[in-house]
Amino acid sequence: MTAKTAGRSTRRYKTQKRVFRAQCKDDGLPCWLCGEPIDYTLPYPHPESFSLDHAKTRTAHMELAEDPGNFRPSHLDCNKRRGDRDPAPGLGVRSEDW
Repeated sequence: MTAKTAGRSTRRYKTQKRVFRAQCKDDGLPCWLCGEPIDYTLPYPHPESFSLDHAKTRTAHMELAEDPGNFRPSHLDCNKRRGDRDPAPGLGVRSEDW
């Protein structure tokens, strides 16, 4: 398994991804990168569709590529923009809407 295919091509991973997406949809989880809601009805490759992201990148941590504890929900566009870099730190959670 190479870094490029790690966590993408096995039957086990594809099943894990399907289960993870269903759990995220049921829980209404937002994108872990931008914090905005994910529309789970949007089909791939819509930029705001669901994408499974790896908290620790597959490139740097191939051993975690199929570890569900490393999975995070994201928008496809947010995941693509992040690439193989660590996520940018956020400003935190808003205390209230102004």
